[in-house]
Amino acid sequence: MAKEIERKFLVRNDRWRQHVTSETRLRQAYVASEDDRSVRIRTRDTSSAQITIKFGGSSLVRDEYEYQIPYEDAAEIINFAIGNVIEKTRYTVEYRGFTWEVDVFDGAYTGLVIAEVELSSAEDKPDLPDWIGREVTGDKRYSNQILATQRLKPELVHVISH
Repeated sequence: MAKEIERKFLVRNDRWRQHVTSETRLRQAYVASEDDRSVRIRTRDTSSAQITIKFGGSSLVRDEYEYQIPYEDAAEIINFAIGNVIEKTRYTVEYRGFTWEVDVFDGAYTGLVIAEVELSSAEDKPDLPDWIGREVTGDKRYSNQILATQRLKPELVHVISH
């Protein structure tokens, strides 16, 4: 069993763009969602897909199981989504020994930009780049699960000025 350990932040500006190492177009949908568990389908670009099952109520550490599935199956399963289908482009940025994933949302959440950093342990203390804004790790409103199954209030969508 894998553990997902991550911290999440709003992004304050576009300075991260000059350090991008990869770019992936994502679509994801939840087909089951409870406070302490979820089942998510995610497609990457137009070529790969996975199903992810997560357990645990903590926003920092959760049990996570991920399996590759055929892209065509995922595209069909997304039609059974609860709520919104999340559409975003994920950029990776290396910073002082950690890989940051910067999600630039489209669709229902155009303008929202969130950065996550995956940690090896809950005790990891990564240096924060200057483009990082307010931490939202414990704020469930910014979890992909809530963004997909509920609506984020417009005033909480942090739009970066270019």
